[in-house]
Amino acid sequence: LFSHGWGRGPKEFGNHFFPTVFSSHLVQHEVVANYSHLFWVPGSDLALVPYMLLAHIDVVPADENDGWEVPPFSAKEIDGFIYGRGTIDNKQSVMGILQALEYLLIRGYSPQRGFFIGLGHDEEVGGLQGAMNIVRVLKKKGVQLAFILDEGLAVLDGVISGLQGPAALIGISEKGQATVKLSVFKAPGHSSMPPRESSIGILAGAVKRLEDNPMPILFGEGPERRTFEHLAHRFGLPIKFVMSNMWLFSPLIGRVMERSPDTNAFLRTTTAVTMFNSGVKVNVLPSLAEAYVNLRIHPAQTVEEVLEFIQSTVGDERVKMELVNGFDPLPVSSYDETSFGFQTIKKTLLDQFPQVTVAPGVCIGNTDSRHYTDLAKDIYRFAPTWIRPGDTQRFHGINERISKKNYEELVVFYFNLIQNCDIKELPSPHSAGHEL
Repeated sequence: LFSHGWGRGPKEFGNHFFPTVFSSHLVQHEVVANYSHLFWVPGSDLALVPYMLLAHIDVVPADENDGWEVPPFSAKEIDGFIYGRGTIDNKQSVMGILQALEYLLIRGYSPQRGFFIGLGHDEEVGGLQGAMNIVRVLKKKGVQLAFILDEGLAVLDGVISGLQGPAALIGISEKGQATVKLSVFKAPGHSSMPPRESSIGILAGAVKRLEDNPMPILFGEGPERRTFEHLAHRFGLPIKFVMSNMWLFSPLIGRVMERSPDTNAFLRTTTAVTMFNSGVKVNVLPSLAEAYVNLRIHPAQTVEEVLEFIQSTVGDERVKMELVNGFDPLPVSSYDETSFGFQTIKKTLLDQFPQVTVAPGVCIGNTDSRHYTDLAKDIYRFAPTWIRPGDTQRFHGINERISKKNYEELVVFYFNLIQNCDIKELPSPHSAGHEL
């Protein structure tokens, strides 16, 4: 299922793997922008605002010669794991959602609350054709959604140092992004008569200043603070005391967390120089030197503020700065006791995994859901994929895999979530257990 099928035509694929979904009179299906899929499953109660489940069918490239233990598109099973590109990004959600719907339809299920399923085909390159065209279709229909659930965060087991037990982080926002081009132009010349500073040297100095002077720590000024407040009781002393008193210890936590790239990403806008181009011949002084900087913007900052910081840090008029593209961090979705989407996802999670602690979180990467902000004020980014030590390197890396057990758990999660969304409103919150 993970390795084959999406190269087929839409009808052929559907009939082969999910025959009930594609033949049901209840399900409306259309292909958008040639490759993306939009499903609509109408509910029996028209007074209930629909919701939407998102996933993407495209993957990043993979080459067996990079060190894969098996061919990356073979979906070979080894010791209970399915290996293959896309198994945790994001075919597990694609297949999990459709498999859950297939089982529900076979059982004669008909929802009270209608829902959409959107499967984009170009998320890995920005979703400009898939997600954006699905949004256009929905806007033409006048659709407004109660909430959206897309890929994003996961269940972290043994990944957060000192945390007792697994934590399910539900993304309530995601960082913004910007790509900035820095360039220096000087008259070309012969390498036998070099000037004191070359275009490469000037630009290299600017890049070094950016790396030596990272963006300020903003821990506690964005929703990432709520993540640690929700998890505080699952740490032992003295960490538990520190996490429970963020008003006092935020600066200390920030200084500790910035030591690791994994946790530093939650503290600030990150700066990564990803491309540097100059020169055409060994004995010619290049006239042009260019560098591209990719920035992931903390929720407490904007693109404009980041550009001002870069300009100030570079501090050299000879270095020209150009914003190639960028967008501000996404709005923060609700996650309190009255939040229908968050609480329904949380209940579904805790019914299935009672040992898990649920907390809101911030996605440091970007998803297709960023294109859907006009359709829903509450967008969540989560799938119950279990991530254990060493698994984070598998994202876009080699030997990407998911256990068969975890894939089955994903199907069960979506199977239950769809049914849990049929309630008209949340019951009154109370403190007993995890039930709503």
